[in-house]
Amino acid sequence: MSLAIKRSTDQPQKKWWNQRRKEGIIGWIFLAPEAIGIIVLAIFPLIFSLFLSFTDWNLVNGFEGMKWVGFDNFTRLAEDSKFIKALENNIFFTAITVPVGLMVAMIMAVIIHTKVYAKDLFKVLFFIPYICSTVAVAAVWAALYHPSSGPINRFLMQIGLEHPPKWLVDSHYAIIAIMVIAIWQALGYQMIIFMAGLTQISEDLYEAADIDGANGFKKFWFITMPLLAPTTLFLTITTIISSFKVFDLIKFLTDGGPNDASTVIVYRIYEEGFINFNMGYASAMSWILFLLVILVTSVTWIFQAKEKRS
Repeated sequence: MSLAIKRSTDQPQKKWWNQRRKEGIIGWIFLAPEAIGIIVLAIFPLIFSLFLSFTDWNLVNGFEGMKWVGFDNFTRLAEDSKFIKALENNIFFTAITVPVGLMVAMIMAVIIHTKVYAKDLFKVLFFIPYICSTVAVAAVWAALYHPSSGPINRFLMQIGLEHPPKWLVDSHYAIIAIMVIAIWQALGYQMIIFMAGLTQISEDLYEAADIDGANGFKKFWFITMPLLAPTTLFLTITTIISSFKVFDLIKFLTDGGPNDASTVIVYRIYEEGFINFNMGYASAMSWILFLLVILVTSVTWIFQAKEKRS
């Protein structure tokens, strides 16, 4: 018994302030700025905007003017013709720019990857619009779209079209003109991602297809497209999110006009929040947009996952 007690007292006692705890605290110190940033700049604004969406609050009146209204802001949205128009424009914008942009980017990536010399040069040339300032890009396109002196309409008149579209000042063509710019600006980025995916496809598959007598279209349809599915899914989700966030092009080129023909949800949020200062109503719009993006992204994800399993 005495021998056992002696052995237990001979063992060194564990220190509370040991090396493991030191490393853990140092790790938390390094993580603290990032964690604080996420809480202050992301989580708190998210929760606060959700709270504001149930209030009637004009920013000019201060916190004393805040009034709880429940779901009134959301029911008002269902009857707001400008919001419904913005929602329709957003859905139209996404339904055209996402599939058309990805299709053009994939085809161009395949052509440049397989048929064109000096690939690196083309990568740089197509990527330049993506890294350029959106305001600068919009200014260039505003000159191109000018109704009377723009190169596009001058060309159309040269080939015999007497009354070409007035593009950005025409309620029928304003949103289409902006969609063309959005597709063109994102083309380089999407093409680079597709080309990175193409480098992962083994040449053996194409050689086997050549032996079986497959033409170019069959190789593209049965080899390239299925093996690019993960890349396509990634670009689809990111492009959908970007398309619902479009704002800068519309603000610079049309201010949502003419007659709200090119307004979108983010622009309506800007109008209500930072021009009319109706922060409660603007927060309700932002949450509708958030839920819409989550819904569309989830449906796309589930659909692509089912396609992959089948």
